[in-house]
Amino acid sequence: MYRQVLDPVSHSLGLTSIFALAPLACLFVLLGVLRLKAQWAALAALGVALVVALAVYSMPVGQAADAGLEGAAFGLFPIMWIVVNAVWIYRMTEETGHFLGLRRAFETISSDQRIQVIAIAFCFGALLEALAGFGTPVAICGVMMVGLGIRPVKAAAIALVADTAPVAFGAIAIPITTLSQVSGLHVHPLSQMVGRQTPFLALVLPFVLVGMVDGRRGLRDTWPAALVAGAVFAAGQFACSNYISTPLTDIVASLLSAAALVAFLRVWSPGSIETTTAGAHPAVAGAAASDPAFEREIIERRGSGDEGPRRPVSTLAAFAPYLIIIVVLGLQSLHAIQIHLESATNSFKWPGLDVLNAKGKAPTSEIFKLNYLTAAGTGLFVSGLLSMLVLRLSPRRAVVAYGRTLAELKWAIFTVATVLAIAYVMNLSGQTITLGMWAAGAGGFFAFLSPLIGWFGTAVTGSDTSTNSLFGALQVAAAKQSGLSPTLLAAANSSGGVVAKMVSPQNLAIGAAAVGFGGREGEIFRQVIGWSVLFVLGVAVLVLLQSTSALSWMVP
Repeated sequence: MYRQVLDPVSHSLGLTSIFALAPLACLFVLLGVLRLKAQWAALAALGVALVVALAVYSMPVGQAADAGLEGAAFGLFPIMWIVVNAVWIYRMTEETGHFLGLRRAFETISSDQRIQVIAIAFCFGALLEALAGFGTPVAICGVMMVGLGIRPVKAAAIALVADTAPVAFGAIAIPITTLSQVSGLHVHPLSQMVGRQTPFLALVLPFVLVGMVDGRRGLRDTWPAALVAGAVFAAGQFACSNYISTPLTDIVASLLSAAALVAFLRVWSPGSIETTTAGAHPAVAGAAASDPAFEREIIERRGSGDEGPRRPVSTLAAFAPYLIIIVVLGLQSLHAIQIHLESATNSFKWPGLDVLNAKGKAPTSEIFKLNYLTAAGTGLFVSGLLSMLVLRLSPRRAVVAYGRTLAELKWAIFTVATVLAIAYVMNLSGQTITLGMWAAGAGGFFAFLSPLIGWFGTAVTGSDTSTNSLFGALQVAAAKQSGLSPTLLAAANSSGGVVAKMVSPQNLAIGAAAVGFGGREGEIFRQVIGWSVLFVLGVAVLVLLQSTSALSWMVP
């Protein structure tokens, strides 16, 4: 048995914290300063975490190794099980040409480029974040906006800023699930709390996007549409996260926002319409300007010969996979069905782990849960099989698409597993709690610092899931030490983290590469850093107020 000792260095939390910070410092320096690839930086940081656990905290070798293995396993299932299947569905829609039909659908909403940005970057980007995350909306929406005539660097910057409010519930709410796992708090209260923070970001984001496209004139001409899209998304995110379903939060909010925007545009039109680039609308590609070479490629993929352009992809078929996902995950979340599916769940204490915290209790993270049928990733896999039938994709091509998805994500899978291994070693050895106890010295003001910690983690790792896994337990420990709400500060970690994705090196690289401007990440960074800092300060002020009598009624 290993019992955590939080101050093994001269019985001093301050001195011990220097060593406990070493794994995180290693990760941040290698990623942010030396710009080492994420997978190698994470591997090096894992090595440091293990050395600190063994040499400083006197954790037995076997227990430290088992803690890392459990974390890596959690990174593979359920986290990457979700990501792989979500990206696989997108790959199938791309393979059949149906995804390109979505681009045509957005053009029919409005000929105003500013409205199109709200529809694509905000509404559709949020749906992509809800289903896949992992930089998917940045890449896809950036390309789509370039196709509609927006300059590449600006398109990348807009896509990065838009990928903010939905992130906490992205990839079927995996950041919240991870936060619950590492912090020991229940998912629902965390979902409620985040759902009472990020909607404020959602409310202002459409205005920011319009301002990036067309400045004050754009805001003056299109503010009613921005208000409708932002307000409906914010209301949907709040309602679903608090009262309906955590995994479906962003899916519901994005679809409601898109539907409200389309309905509103039927009775209102903006002034000073900004049209897209002139040119024929291709039947297959659906971009603002014709791209014959790209059209021929899609025709060949669909095996339609020269008849392809005269048989355009229907909008309903293009949206079918996403509608299937909503239905499958919705059924999966129904209580009666969930109870039946839960019978196949296998929960067990991770072999080799026998840990007690400083209070003599076993940490909840010792228990590993294999919920084969209730996992969101399983619902996405079933949705993928149904989408394969609807899209008329042969099993062989679907398997090839799955293999290609695994190949593309192999380093991402390795990195996520390694980052979760770091989190589990730090949590179970006591390093994270040491840092939390030390940070709690800030007292009540720690509520203001809490989102900044989450922002810093995402800025370096590029993932709200990663920052939650690294700092979730720290936030809870600091909250208990300083007399604040653990739910509030754990949620603040995630809410602060979401506004840092736009400045993380990984996402900047994704955005630049997607629009064909690799190497100009610095230019994109300069366009988004101001918004990121402004947003995180706003979140910090909100959390500070929620920790006082002014807004404490918002804490569940």
